[in-house]
Amino acid sequence: MIKRQLLIIASASLLLSGCFEMRKNTDELCKSNPPLHCEKLNMRDGQCRIPRTDLIWHRFETLRNNSVDEQIQEYAILHKYQLCLDLAAQIQPIDQTDLKERRFNALMHTYDEQKRILTELAASSDPKALYFRWTHGDDDAKRAFLRLEGSGKLQTSEMQYALATYYVNRDRLKTLSLLENALRLTKKDEVNPEVIKSLASTSQAVGNKEHAYIWAMVGKEFGLPVTSERNMQRLYAFSQEKKDKLEQIADDIASAVDDGKYHPKLLPDFDSPE
Repeated sequence: MIKRQLLIIASASLLLSGCFEMRKNTDELCKSNPPLHCEKLNMRDGQCRIPRTDLIWHRFETLRNNSVDEQIQEYAILHKYQLCLDLAAQIQPIDQTDLKERRFNALMHTYDEQKRILTELAASSDPKALYFRWTHGDDDAKRAFLRLEGSGKLQTSEMQYALATYYVNRDRLKTLSLLENALRLTKKDEVNPEVIKSLASTSQAVGNKEHAYIWAMVGKEFGLPVTSERNMQRLYAFSQEKKDKLEQIADDIASAVDDGKYHPKLLPDFDSPE
């Protein structure tokens, strides 16, 4: 029991020490880098410390590499910080009359910064920037993104999936082709489970139950939830022999996807129902 208590105390000490060092290092980073605008982030507030710290260090990286990817990531961190501040601004602080105002000012800063990033991205023709602006309600960016189809500039896993989101309710067969191409372009250890999930649901929507079952089993290998056994029996009334065959195909596909070696030829056609 004594050893256990000592271990708990030691662990707590290490945690506190780590938090102190991180705060110290962040404070030093802010002092030596005025462009980080730490003075607008309500630094001494115990609320929202983690997203605030993440934002500061990411801003530091962005100062050195202001790429589209970094800007999009900063927007996401800002949004997370904003959501935290939304809640914190509603808390009535005790004996700190200016704290509520500082939280509100920090919250307004997050909105301003998100607008700034969207404005900066508007100057970029990068497909990622166009898609990001499209998903944030910019119809001009949407049209510019769609004009890139067939140009070769969307030949990445991420952009093929993005293009598939446009066609999913317009042309499901084309959607399936785009999703499979997204999977073909996926590199090892960079699998987006949403691609597999979309392949399963779209295959089901076009009535290809064999493919839908295969993709559901592939998704299961990547941690996606699968409906209950009862629902699976109702949706896929295959013989056990056929299920075994489909599951073996799913295993092979999952292994190929995991290794970054998927190819559409791994998915056989099923011309006639059982």
